[in-house]
Amino acid sequence: MTSSPGSSRELPGDPRRAPLDLAAVKPIPITERRNIVKREHFGSLVDPRGSIADFIDSLPGILAADELRGAISAVAESRRKGRPVWAAMGGHVVKTAMGPFLNDLLERGVVTGYAMNGATAIHDLEVALLGETSEDVAVNIADGSFGMASETAELFRRAAERSADGIGLGQALGELIEDSALPHREDSMLAAAARRGAPCTVHVGLGTDVVHMHPGVLGPAMGEASSLDFRILCAHATDLGGGCWWNIGSAVILPEVFLKAVNVARNLGHPLDGITAINFDMLRHYRTSVNVLSRPVSRGISVTGHHELLVPLFRAGVLLALEEES
Repeated sequence: MTSSPGSSRELPGDPRRAPLDLAAVKPIPITERRNIVKREHFGSLVDPRGSIADFIDSLPGILAADELRGAISAVAESRRKGRPVWAAMGGHVVKTAMGPFLNDLLERGVVTGYAMNGATAIHDLEVALLGETSEDVAVNIADGSFGMASETAELFRRAAERSADGIGLGQALGELIEDSALPHREDSMLAAAARRGAPCTVHVGLGTDVVHMHPGVLGPAMGEASSLDFRILCAHATDLGGGCWWNIGSAVILPEVFLKAVNVARNLGHPLDGITAINFDMLRHYRTSVNVLSRPVSRGISVTGHHELLVPLFRAGVLLALEEES
């Protein structure tokens, strides 16, 4: 029986072909070949007792090491020109104890604003309150006690009510931490932003955070507070041209928020030329790849690795770069 066109029984070409004779292949001299990796890109062996500047200079000019240096240079250049640098953070940033490193950059005027998802704000608030966070979900979900800490929910409820004064959820949380004199507020990013008068916006997805399970945390108040923060971020986005957006560990919510804020600013006539987007995360994700690093910006830099290693190294590199330029 003859197979119909496109049938899976058809074979491409003659399956009994003889092996190809390679005698006519035309080799070229290796010196005429275009190469990507060159000796000049190699790193150097740094003295283990040397400085952090020596270490950064010793890294090879290849792949992630080159991207890291590019990110350092972009942030330093933005601040040298007086352009903003925003740090947008997922919850794991707090859970890896990076708050003090980011606060140092905020206090020095390197980072000019914070954007958080709801989980980041929750963990940051609990650090300020208790000096601890990140409950054991596997244990607590077995009896339904996961996420049921009353103090966390109560503080969020009060902050949402306070934000009705037009200050947004992030500022309300930061002021509440400060006004309540929470014992570990010096480690809080929310509180640091409130003390410095820096913008800090919190973008919640209703139903995604533990506080949303509590009856006192009402959707209308929380939604309005976070919606106000989105509009506050949009106002700051109008001035983001020539600046940096540094996304750290948020794979979904903050990439989507960033895309919309940039679009609103451009819709209102702000071209936002020359934004550099930087992404730090342990994995590469779709939304950060397209909605942070590609679609809305002229330059995207991605560095994959653990926050607890990358953020301290990045902080040191940026401060060194700014010191060299001053």
